[in-house]
Amino acid sequence: MIRLIAAATASVLLASSALADSAMPTDPQIAHIAHTAGTLDIEAAKQALSKSHNPNVVAFANEMVRDHSAVNDKALALVKKLHVNPEANATSASLTTTADAERATLARLNGAAFDKAYVDNEVAYHKAVNGALRDTLIPNSQNAELKAFLGTGLKLFEQHQAHAEMLAAKLK
Repeated sequence: MIRLIAAATASVLLASSALADSAMPTDPQIAHIAHTAGTLDIEAAKQALSKSHNPNVVAFANEMVRDHSAVNDKALALVKKLHVNPEANATSASLTTTADAERATLARLNGAAFDKAYVDNEVAYHKAVNGALRDTLIPNSQNAELKAFLGTGLKLFEQHQAHAEMLAAKLK
């Protein structure tokens, strides 16, 4: 179990280093990264909804689907309004590869082991994404509306991180 958590954390950290290492992303790249990160968390939450029987984990996963779907819908409306075409990039690809590997790892777990690994991954994922928003995506965004939208998202995702940390403490 400790190796699994370490592997999940390492995977998320690798993805976050890709965010930090990318040369100043453009607004189209930022839009794609943000949308990708939200979509990946929705996919992880849907996996949790199909596997978990823990009411707290299910409630958290439902929150992730609801909130990230709403944010992604608003993000798509904003980029359409701004005439920004989200641009695939190495960071988005790295996030996707890492998330796919993590979902495959989680698919092999059941019960309390799944719940703990899923929630621990959510803590690490939100830490990484929140750090990338705060340190890379928001500062490099050139459009004021996009920058403000990302800032609002960061506040919500910090709440997700706190919720995940609280839930992880209960699952120990």
